[in-house]
Amino acid sequence: MSATAATPDSSASAAAAAVGGEVGKEAEDVVVQYVVLRRDLADAWPLGSVVAQGCHAAVAAVWAHRDHPDTAAYCGPDNLDRMHKVTLEVKGETQLKNLAEKLETAGVRHKVWIEQPENIPTCIATAPCPKSQVSSFFKKLKLCK
Repeated sequence: MSATAATPDSSASAAAAAVGGEVGKEAEDVVVQYVVLRRDLADAWPLGSVVAQGCHAAVAAVWAHRDHPDTAAYCGPDNLDRMHKVTLEVKGETQLKNLAEKLETAGVRHKVWIEQPENIPTCIATAPCPKSQVSSFFKKLKLCK
């Protein structure tokens, strides 16, 4: 094969792009999990404690929805080494509760992690789902830094 010959993957990609941009659509519909942390806690708590909150919420959301096809795809053997997770932040508790309310109203599967015994809402994690279905809820949030 010459250096200019198309590979099977590039041929499929080019063909898909020629019929309406399906390659971009596939990238948009990647199964993703969003994790949203509170910035005020990140500024006040040890880093490990805040990371643990996100981990608790992410695992709880996956476990609670373990029988859903999107979760099965996200945790499947073909995806295990290339999961997509987006970690974002809100200013504080009010913003976290507002986001949770919006997700609940829209029927987006998620978990609000409430640290016990203090009863502090610390984090939200969505269940794995296609990015195109949920990204609009997170567009105004900043990446967690």
